[in-house]
Amino acid sequence: MAESLRPTRSRIPGSGLAKGLAVTLRTMTKKTVTAQYPDAQPELPPRSRGVIGLFEENCTVCMLCARECPDWCIYIDSHKETVPPAAPGGRERSRNVLDRFAIDFSLCMYCGICIEVCPFDALFWSPEFEYAETDIHELTHERDKLREWMWTVPAPPALDPGAEEPKELAAARKTADKLAAEAATAVEAAELEAQAAEQAARPEPPATGSTTGTTTTTGMPDPSKPSKPSDPQDGAS
Repeated sequence: MAESLRPTRSRIPGSGLAKGLAVTLRTMTKKTVTAQYPDAQPELPPRSRGVIGLFEENCTVCMLCARECPDWCIYIDSHKETVPPAAPGGRERSRNVLDRFAIDFSLCMYCGICIEVCPFDALFWSPEFEYAETDIHELTHERDKLREWMWTVPAPPALDPGAEEPKELAAARKTADKLAAEAATAVEAAELEAQAAEQAARPEPPATGSTTGTTTTTGMPDPSKPSKPSDPQDGAS
């Protein structure tokens, strides 16, 4: 009964072949566009999974990313340091200091689990993709390279136009301002040292004349000192 209610379609022989040829003809009439890479960079989506950037100031060496990585391609080394008490009478604390953070991108499958499980927002996706190497051993990138990729991470879109600035941007701007201030201080100190060395090496100018009493060596009275009144007896004689 159900089969009898179905509408019957009359198929024309060769209709599928005609549709395929129509698609081919439409494609042939369009202009071919070739991306002139590397002269013209491709426009990637803002959240492309290129490489993983590290913001090491937020890293607390909790090891969650290394433990959750399915490929075990994250290598982390650290040591403990004693922090003095913040207030008088307090007790000292120990904290982990990051020594090494490396990712082997020859093993990484770009699943993003390490970024999702990081509780302190220390790992981010960067759209950077030009990191090919001729040797597979050079695909293990250390934290210096991962930090360089951090500055290519696009800013997250604001959920609300009136929302506060994201903490990642505030922390990055604070770090950048601190480094800029330190660099400016170092440049200023170097300029002062150079000026002091130049002044020390410069010879002192010779003295033009020394004063004795109220008269200079040239015989002219010294205008900076009052002249002595003349004796009336000298005029009478």
